Amino acid sequence: MKLVDEAEITVTAGNGGNGCIGFRREKFIPLGGPDGGDGGNGGDVWVQADENLNTLVDFRHQRNFKAQRGENGMGRQMYGKAGEDNVITVPIGTVIHNVDTDEVIGDLTAHGERMLVAHGGKGGLGNMHFKSSVNRSPRRATTGEEGDERTLKLELKLLADVGLLGFPNAGKSTFVRAVSAATPKVADYPFTTLYPNLGVVSVEPGRSFVIADIPGLIEGAADGAGLGSQFLRHVQRTRLLLHLVDLAPMEGGIEASPAEQVRAIEHELRKYDPGMLEKPRWLVLNKADLLFEDEAREAAEAVVRELGWDQPWYMVSAIGRDGTWPIMLAVQAFFDRLREEALEAEQAAQPFDAGNDA
Repeated sequence: MKLVDEAEITVTAGNGGNGCIGFRREKFIPLGGPDGGDGGNGGDVWVQADENLNTLVDFRHQRNFKAQRGENGMGRQMYGKAGEDNVITVPIGTVIHNVDTDEVIGDLTAHGERMLVAHGGKGGLGNMHFKSSVNRSPRRATTGEEGDERTLKLELKLLADVGLLGFPNAGKSTFVRAVSAATPKVADYPFTTLYPNLGVVSVEPGRSFVIADIPGLIEGAADGAGLGSQFLRHVQRTRLLLHLVDLAPMEGGIEASPAEQVRAIEHELRKYDPGMLEKPRWLVLNKADLLFEDEAREAAEAVVRELGWDQPWYMVSAIGRDGTWPIMLAVQAFFDRLREEALEAEQAAQPFDAGNDA
């Protein structure tokens, strides 16, 4: 299924039911007085994250969501039934924008997390509330309030641990195929990857992470050029970036040198979100199989020197799966360290209990 990562919907909460004008009339109880009940509250509209969803494609076909209206009040002080809520399920990682105010109002990052996006109208009051010493037979009731109506933009940001960066044809899809069970489309023309692909890398039982193949970026992507501008958002949530570079560009392909390609994408990341350059980013020099071993090593070291690269770097052949698995082991070790550091920080933050030391 193709990934749909943006959608615009309209949500309308239920109106409140109207209050009732009623009087108690029984054979042996004269002057029974007012007994009109209140209207029920309108239903709310919620957005809830669901781990079983991975795309917003359903919102291509349904764009309007309404909650139920509250029932009107009735005589004998009977309140109207409240309207049922409407719960909209979305994938984990969905960001909710209010289109009218252009602000982010929610970010659902865990299964079952929910957010109220439209509040139902309050039910009207029946005439029993307006009885007084000077007005014993009020013929007054209020109508229910209208529910909220909003236009929302849903934006899906993939919750991947590792994001792959690189120019078109750098070999990102081939790399994902080599290290996971994902089978993204691979071909020898630019922009083969039109939608992000997720792959799960399982190092051993209980130790795994998710890797995302992001469509190739080109110069000007942050300003809307190419396809990558639509998917830079998916890189924001990753904890580690692997920057794939074609070590041996073919004639007639991208004219920029490997080092120039790295700097070009760094420039796009900086324009889109400077914070992304602060993420750990490892350099992966791909297609080493197209050169002799000594030439490939010499070319890779030249790129590293030209960039002044001070983070880990690797030389691989994704199509032959040469050198890919050691990177995955290093990535898993990186995440293991992060978890250990987080656990140590959590334990250090807990107050010391002298009573347990006895």
